[in-house]
Amino acid sequence: MPGGQSSHKNSGKQARQLLFSEALLQTKGALPTLATQPQATHHNMTDSDQESTMDHILQEISVVGRRLEGMASAMVSLTAETKSIHMEIANFQTCVLGLEQQVSTVEARTSSLQDRVQELEDRSGRDNVRFLGFPENIEEDLHGLLWDTLPRMTGTAFAPPLVF
Repeated sequence: MPGGQSSHKNSGKQARQLLFSEALLQTKGALPTLATQPQATHHNMTDSDQESTMDHILQEISVVGRRLEGMASAMVSLTAETKSIHMEIANFQTCVLGLEQQVSTVEARTSSLQDRVQELEDRSGRDNVRFLGFPENIEEDLHGLLWDTLPRMTGTAFAPPLVF
């Protein structure tokens, strides 16, 4: 029981519950108590055989106890490592939330800039003059083509530009 005290039902006295390692150290004191209890099957074992068997059982119990103590320390280590991982995950979540907010801000700004660029393209397109019906790649001799084509289209004569 917790607190190191146990109630013994037969005697009604308070007995100190021993830790596992303390019980192993006091095995010789525990042997007479175990030997005085009645056994259901008694097969003409000598005292030395019984003592040898008890020693073997106590050794096995000791091995199991050491394994359990090793497992307990491993559990403590795993618990600490798990807490550390949980803290790292919480830190990553905080970083991800901050990055998500920054991405949202950048997306809103980008959308605003795209709208502005579209508005500027629309305005600049209104000031352009479109000539339909001209062949592709006319840009090379656009000046000469316009001097030949515009007088015919409008029915007026233009004076050629002066070249110095």
